Amino acid sequence: EVQLQASGGGLVQPGGSLRLSCEASGTIFEEYDVAWIRQAPGKEREWVSCLGSTNGRVDYSDSVIGRFTMSKNVAKRTVYLQMSRLKSEDTAVYQCVSGPGALCIAIKVNPNLGHWRGQGTQVTVSS
Repeated sequence: EVQLQASGGGLVQPGGSLRLSCEASGTIFEEYDVAWIRQAPGKEREWVSCLGSTNGRVDYSDSVIGRFTMSKNVAKRTVYLQMSRLKSEDTAVYQCVSGPGALCIAIKVNPNLGHWRGQGTQVTVSS
């Protein structure tokens, strides 16, 4: 069974930066789309970014575009989310998800999709 392990969360002041990592136990990032999603307390799950497996294209939600950068290191079986200029509204549990199918299209409509999902890492932006 494939497992995803997210890490890198923590407490950061507004305007600061963090880099999240998500390591897979298998080679799924070579074959399938992978996305970051987040859920803030009392709010619905929200997709953040998605990296397509076939063309390497990354899409970002309007709330993070220009501030977050998603990348992938196939050799390390790891995807990253570099977050800059963090805001209090970025506070959430961040998870990475992956799976077959056109995940980068579908997850924008339904952020609850994804065959494999990591346990999440908490990001808190506060002064």
